[in-house]
Amino acid sequence: MVKAVVGANWGDEGKGKITDMLGQESDIIVRYQGGSNAGHTIINNYGKFALHLLPSGVFYKHTTNIIGNGVALNIPYLINEIKSIVEKGAPTPKILVSDRAQIMMPYHILFDQYEEERLGGKSFGSTKSGIAPFYSDKYSKIGFQISELYDEEVLKEKVCRVVEMKNIILEHMYHKPTLNPEEIYQLLLEYKRQVDPYVCDTALYLHNAIKSGKNILLEGQLGALKDTDFGIYPMVTSSSTLAGYGAIGAGIPAYEIKDIIAVAKAYSSAVGAGEFVSEIFGEEADELRRRGGDGGEFGATTGRPRRMGWFDAVATRYGCRMQGATEVALTVLDVLGYLDELPICVGYKIDGEVIKDFPTTVKLAKAKPVYEVLPGWKQEIRGIKEYEDLPENCRKYIEFIEKEIQVPITMISNGPGRDEIIKKPR
Repeated sequence: MVKAVVGANWGDEGKGKITDMLGQESDIIVRYQGGSNAGHTIINNYGKFALHLLPSGVFYKHTTNIIGNGVALNIPYLINEIKSIVEKGAPTPKILVSDRAQIMMPYHILFDQYEEERLGGKSFGSTKSGIAPFYSDKYSKIGFQISELYDEEVLKEKVCRVVEMKNIILEHMYHKPTLNPEEIYQLLLEYKRQVDPYVCDTALYLHNAIKSGKNILLEGQLGALKDTDFGIYPMVTSSSTLAGYGAIGAGIPAYEIKDIIAVAKAYSSAVGAGEFVSEIFGEEADELRRRGGDGGEFGATTGRPRRMGWFDAVATRYGCRMQGATEVALTVLDVLGYLDELPICVGYKIDGEVIKDFPTTVKLAKAKPVYEVLPGWKQEIRGIKEYEDLPENCRKYIEFIEKEIQVPITMISNGPGRDEIIKKPR
């Protein structure tokens, strides 16, 4: 059976913990899009880890972890990440890398930085991890697929052609140092040496695994509102963050995905620029940021303070719909125990009219939140294992959200640890 774990919002919803937890019953875990531009924080018996490329199930001895063809593969990053978890005492993970995955090049990262620099105040709030230039090259057919490393003559010719084009842009648009084709060619040969032990036809591997009844988990990066097509364009990522793309990014038939778990926070947070209707500011935001997550709300990759807001039912309902969510995992609920009241954004007011459906970015820019306020529960809920043992106001908050988003909430995370989870009866 194939399940997908995806984000319902702007990313940073706590997918890593949910994937790590579901990894216990999975044989194979697949990263199917994005690159090292976002991270998943995992806390387990080995310590605390911020994973960027590795799937969140790497800490189990029984799992095979796949880097799918849809991933922006930063090879040195992958090798260092494997080393770093083994050095902390975790077992050596079993990793497979798709022979159709494309390679993140050092010049992609430079081009990302140069473009943000050029745009100045009009920049996209990029993580400067090279993601937009990478996917741009992939779709312009001038990226390097892993399989291309295995024909050196053809590779050398392509390097010369690509570098010639890149150098025109570097020299005339950015006024930066140019690339040396021989250095790029030698770098790619070194990448081949590093990644070779892991390379295989992962689509065929997954085809055979599905036929033999294995449990497969697809792990998405970021969330629905950062999707290239359906997110808050143009302040989005450069790949599809939707579960539907999981079939393409992993190389399996779409009809095999049977269960889609959308992860949503019990409040809202976002890293980077873009429209964020329920955003809060000042001391109110600082307090929530300080208490949030594990050690505060700061990006796992960038360390940037996350923007904070109240739960946005309009955005989350939309995110769940676009993901095709069959169930929802609600995270960081324990953080909210200090509040007397809990506002929930139930509508957007745009030009005097209240709407309930998430609009395009142009309209979103004019939206003001419409709140319904629920009473807080004013107590610590960490350590509670059963849904019925949660305070009444806490259960009312969960059930109000469930009614608004129109998808059953089946898991509630009330702490950062792997086992701090409450299963909610449907």
